[in-house]
Amino acid sequence: MLLKKSQLIDGQQIQITGSKSISNRLLILAGLYNHIDILNLSNSQDTQLLEAALNQTGDIIDIHHAGTAMRFLTSYLAIQEGRTVTLTGSDRMKQRPIKDLVSALKSLGADIEYLENDGFPPLKIVGKKLSKNEVEIPANISSQFITSLMLIGAKLENGLNINLVGEITSRPYLEMTLHILHNLGIDAKLDGQQIKIEAHTGSLRTQYYEVESDWSSASYYYSLAAIGRKVINLKSFKTLSLQGDSVIKELYWKFFGIDTLSDFAENSIALMPDPHHELIEFISLDMNDCPDIAQTLCVTATLLKIPFSITGLQTLKVKETDRLVALQNELKKLGATTIITNDRIESVNFGEADEHIQIETYNDHRMAMAFAPVALLYDLEILDDQVVEKSYPEFWTDFEKVTEQL
Repeated sequence: MLLKKSQLIDGQQIQITGSKSISNRLLILAGLYNHIDILNLSNSQDTQLLEAALNQTGDIIDIHHAGTAMRFLTSYLAIQEGRTVTLTGSDRMKQRPIKDLVSALKSLGADIEYLENDGFPPLKIVGKKLSKNEVEIPANISSQFITSLMLIGAKLENGLNINLVGEITSRPYLEMTLHILHNLGIDAKLDGQQIKIEAHTGSLRTQYYEVESDWSSASYYYSLAAIGRKVINLKSFKTLSLQGDSVIKELYWKFFGIDTLSDFAENSIALMPDPHHELIEFISLDMNDCPDIAQTLCVTATLLKIPFSITGLQTLKVKETDRLVALQNELKKLGATTIITNDRIESVNFGEADEHIQIETYNDHRMAMAFAPVALLYDLEILDDQVVEKSYPEFWTDFEKVTEQL
């Protein structure tokens, strides 16, 4: 997609559908308990793939690029007694490690076999009853591994105690899962390095659940507002959110002068640039709790030529692509020289942008959307632009609603 240099249209309103993270958790729980009516479900490709997989009755499930679906379904299928399934995905999915989750499930008695490479999908899963209730798993690899176990914990006859080893990454996602379980009437708590989930065999307390809109998707509009300095209105959002990425409100106020004003009657927020905001000299930030919005923030800082050092990004190397390498490659096209390690990206200097900026997306939806605000300053070409379907299918339509060509 070729985007011509544009400007923001002041005061436009965008409706964003439900959080993908919350939707995917609820779909697994609905599959386990059959008593949840989900309102405002995410229309992302990932959520659609997971919903379709849960409705399949065949012996092969292909979840393509949907990493969350792969992780959540691994535990879900492991307790489907009497059912044997091959769980597979795209070539990239077959390169994404899942050994820590599989090892944890096997320690509980699960029957799971690697069909190609040890530690990676595809998996052959023979569903069975799991009676053990103590498991250990690294806490610094993927919060989705831990959440996958949490979602099935109450369905085990003896509940589940999950012992977390090492520093906990993306803690807000674990807290989100705990909140959802509590709202449904399941007893679960995080105490230090242990998550304890009580067995729950009865009916759920909540029969319906309205999903709040997705803060990760909102982050791209914060970036647009920071660059274009115009008001953008977003529905349907609550400032008191379960989503860790709602921290975008505080980050973009602190670093870029974007205030978030709430209209509780309309269930909407307004992104209001402060006309008196002065650019800060340096951004130093640990994003261990919100790594999915790191790409957005790095692009915003680069376009405003604010030096940055972002840490806590170790999980970005095992996403749809190695996001740290991808960021380094594409920020260079905007004139930014950076250095990266296993968990950090730091700007070195800012030079001139390429004459023709062509952004590779690496089959990663967040690369496409994070770099879209570049069009406010330069002509821009986004390669494989439809990759946004993974999380936000209407992104380009909504992008055109808030921008106009110069």
